[in-house]
Amino acid sequence: MADLNPIAKQIHNLSPGSVKIILDDGSQIIPQISKAEFFQQEFQAEGTRENEQNLYRFVSSEDNESVLVGRKGPDEDTWTMVGCVQEVDSVDK
Repeated sequence: MADLNPIAKQIHNLSPGSVKIILDDGSQIIPQISKAEFFQQEFQAEGTRENEQNLYRFVSSEDNESVLVGRKGPDEDTWTMVGCVQEVDSVDK
């Protein structure tokens, strides 16, 4: 079996909790990850940002080379692609 995506592993290891996510466009978000799980190599996690009602979903790409980020508002039916995770770090409290 191939290795797990290292970014997905970092998110999984830091959850549940706040995680600093740097996206491919250089922007950053700090979601509170509420659940993170692997299904063999496939990864999925969900979280929310403080003082925001949007739900964020983190999923591995088809080739397992990237972790993609989607966002869905409370009144939205579909997910909006936010970007690709480039870096993950813990949030010191």
